Amino acid sequence: MPPAPARPLGQPPPPLWEPASTEPREPWRGAVACLGVAVFFALTIGVVSWQAAETPRRAWLLRGPAAGLAWERRAGALLLLRRGAGRPLAAVAPAAGAAAGLPPPLDRCRPDGSRFCGAWDEAAELHVSLEEEEEEAPGAAECYGLAWTPLRPGAVLKDCFSMANVSWYGGAGVRAPRWLLNDVDAEPQPFVISDFSRNPGGYGPVLEGYFLGSTGVTVMVAPDMPLFLSVESNRHFCLESPPGSPVPALRYRLCASADVAAAHRHAGSRLTLRPRRPPHAALLGLPIWQYHGPGGSATKIKRGLRAFSNRLQRHRLKEGLLALGERCTAALADTDQQSVLMEGRKRRSAKHAWDLSMIKPMKLSITLSPYTSIASPLFLRSLQNDTLSYWLSLRLHPEGSVPLLTHWKGQLSTRLNTTSEAAVSWFLARARHLQQVLGAEHAVLEGAEGNAYFEQGVQPPTELEGDHYAGALAAMAVALGNATIITAGARSSHLPLFVRMSPLRSDWSHAGLKGLIPAALHYSLLGYNFFLPDAVGGTLASELPVDQELYVRWLQIVTFLPVMSFSTPPWACCDAWVLNLTRQCIRRHRDFVAPLIIKYSQDWVAWGYPIFRPVWWLSPMDPAAFTIEDEFLIGDEVLVAPITEKGQTWRDIYLPGGGCLWMDTNTAQVFDGGTVLRNYSASLTEVPVFIKTS
Repeated sequence: MPPAPARPLGQPPPPLWEPASTEPREPWRGAVACLGVAVFFALTIGVVSWQAAETPRRAWLLRGPAAGLAWERRAGALLLLRRGAGRPLAAVAPAAGAAAGLPPPLDRCRPDGSRFCGAWDEAAELHVSLEEEEEEAPGAAECYGLAWTPLRPGAVLKDCFSMANVSWYGGAGVRAPRWLLNDVDAEPQPFVISDFSRNPGGYGPVLEGYFLGSTGVTVMVAPDMPLFLSVESNRHFCLESPPGSPVPALRYRLCASADVAAAHRHAGSRLTLRPRRPPHAALLGLPIWQYHGPGGSATKIKRGLRAFSNRLQRHRLKEGLLALGERCTAALADTDQQSVLMEGRKRRSAKHAWDLSMIKPMKLSITLSPYTSIASPLFLRSLQNDTLSYWLSLRLHPEGSVPLLTHWKGQLSTRLNTTSEAAVSWFLARARHLQQVLGAEHAVLEGAEGNAYFEQGVQPPTELEGDHYAGALAAMAVALGNATIITAGARSSHLPLFVRMSPLRSDWSHAGLKGLIPAALHYSLLGYNFFLPDAVGGTLASELPVDQELYVRWLQIVTFLPVMSFSTPPWACCDAWVLNLTRQCIRRHRDFVAPLIIKYSQDWVAWGYPIFRPVWWLSPMDPAAFTIEDEFLIGDEVLVAPITEKGQTWRDIYLPGGGCLWMDTNTAQVFDGGTVLRNYSASLTEVPVFIKTS
């Protein structure tokens, strides 16, 4: 082969490819190229979408026979699901796993089908266990125990329960009572009973770590666990371990049932593990008349009581309970103490003798509290007798302490030390002696609300953390009689006591009349069926109620609640016909309502069922029943639907229970259950009451 011709020096080498033609291309070739690029991108997107679709947005953490817990990747939430159903029963957004899109953590437990253990972002670990139920317990539910434990200091333990498509009930009451927790707004704060006069935005006066959802879900917080609760209206409520808590954990029980009524039948029997005892039924049929006559000296009080009793009897209101407030009780107690000092314990002066016949057939109730003014002779004597241990105190150093001071009814006071057996015995002996001397058949024990240590930013002793003080006072109150009235309750629903509701305003708002039924439903749901609604017309007023219509509508509602209480007698505010209506309502309460309460108290004792029931109790699958807060049932057979709007003489009435028949007690008309009566007439002298006839 001849050699290639030599390239002249300085000439560039020939190209490795031929230069492209400078002639125009055919148009179809460009279109084909663009189409190819589009197809490539479409295939890429399709593959990615297919992979995303193949990755489940929900992953089961633990499954039981009927339900289970799953992790929702997109929302970053735990879901309680009924197997085979798409919509969750509850959605819980944990702070530890708040980052949406995170996959579920690996199960660290030995897989046995009944437990799950996993950590989110190494901040907190979650343990879930499928809990076994007692076969003999009423109600059917599938329950899961959840326990969050922090893995590093400062980790936030906070679970928020969504209110989307779920109506929630229970927990704690507020100053303006609402039936639905969805309608409440509350800042994060300790889940303890507050004194509304000091903390109007707090919780109380009865509360339990129990929350019920309309989807058939229940949440029960571990007892005695420190807890913060916050509620954001119509969005969520959150359970949170308090900052700096000595027990850095968040534990609760999540249960799924067939419907909301089944859920509460299951949970209601477990609100207390102790035998439930109803209080003495005698108080149910007695109207309570609060004494606001002359005070000061014992002589004036006795004269005023006699005059008030005589006036009640002249108005043909012959039976009832005359209730002395704390100051009048203290005045009589001081007089009795002075007479004992002057005359000796076995001999009393006729001048100071108490003649109970002057108010008969009325009965007497006295009011006590664990507070004592530091200016009172009682407290000053404790300084001399070396009994300072009888009062709550602050330990300043190992060798000494000083009384913990607080305000009570405008006076600087100290509070009974319920952790001291000697102090409790002294208080009860003094109270029993006073009851005996005055012939008082009933007693009111005020001042159970609030934690004096929390209020002053002081860490309480272990035995007085949370609501332990209220519980101790409730246990002490039982010793004064099984119909004693207290003003707060926490984990004490099993005791034979009456709980007095917080005072309400004399108006038509939820802080007034509209709050009566929501509060009644809330108390009964938490197991406190024996309660005293605020006195007719409301007591948060600077003067006597002047709204006669409000007085009448209030009277009509409390007629169907456990006890009728009056702060303002009808002749002091209203026309003569209202006095006649009051007599009729008292008779109806005594002859019709009180026997019903006694009858259905057997259901409460046996199974924990509420006596005063929401309408969804008979229509647990009807969403229309979930938000009704101006009607209530007594047991399963009486429906009360009063007027709660000013100026109205009609209202819509929901009759629960499809297949039932309801008879109007005013007209004897019969209507089908599961229907709504539109614009149903109810004059100022009437309250719509229906009896189930089938």
